[in-house]
Amino acid sequence: MPSAPATARSPWSAALAFGGALLLAAMAAPAQPADHAAFDALLRANVANGEVRYAGFADSPAFRRYVEDLGRPVQLSGRAETLAYYINAYNALAIAGIVDGLSPSTLLGRARYFKLKDWPLNGSTIDLYDLEHEVMRPLGEPRIHFAIVCASKSCPSLRPEIYTAARLDAQLDAQARAFVNDPFRNRYDKAARTAHLSEIFKWFAEDFAGPAGSVQKYVARYVADPDVARALANDSYEVKWIDYDWTLNGTPPRP
Repeated sequence: MPSAPATARSPWSAALAFGGALLLAAMAAPAQPADHAAFDALLRANVANGEVRYAGFADSPAFRRYVEDLGRPVQLSGRAETLAYYINAYNALAIAGIVDGLSPSTLLGRARYFKLKDWPLNGSTIDLYDLEHEVMRPLGEPRIHFAIVCASKSCPSLRPEIYTAARLDAQLDAQARAFVNDPFRNRYDKAARTAHLSEIFKWFAEDFAGPAGSVQKYVARYVADPDVARALANDSYEVKWIDYDWTLNGTPPRP
């Protein structure tokens, strides 16, 4: 969700703070390994080319159980497993918000969707905004912005499978390349030396510029056209922002 950048924090500080808030719950209910198998099956059955068939999730008791199970404390080992868990959880809860009648398509709708709906997660509760900004972003992986999907057309395409620790780097790289080279989301005019970029790169500029030096340099890592990549690597393009399309990224659930 668009916002002022969060205050810079050490990579694990916010995640550890969130984890500390879970301690009492974890003591009361023993933590278990995360199980995303049901969500994986639903993604494979109901997502094609980034288009989501929300009715398939709305009609699924397995999806309801999966969302409920996200509230249980889980055992997470290492950064990759932690990132994969929270990416999957974010995407599932974003879908659950649509199934429950929420929508980010309007300004008021975005407030309700991102900030006013608390979800049980890993032994505590959290809204989508804080999950992204307070838990995930401080882990220091800019490619999450190509993987978490808030049910809107200008968001990255929802991947038709879960993220896993073993394949996370390859999955995030694939998402980054697909997003950066998708002409609906990002376009490059070589004649005018202009990059028309997703507003995601504006909202989270510090996340991308931090590891690369600038947004252009970060985008250059993934652009398929070598001429464009060289120009962006030298910060020699003008950047213009593509207005974000908040309409639903698929077919809505049945009323």
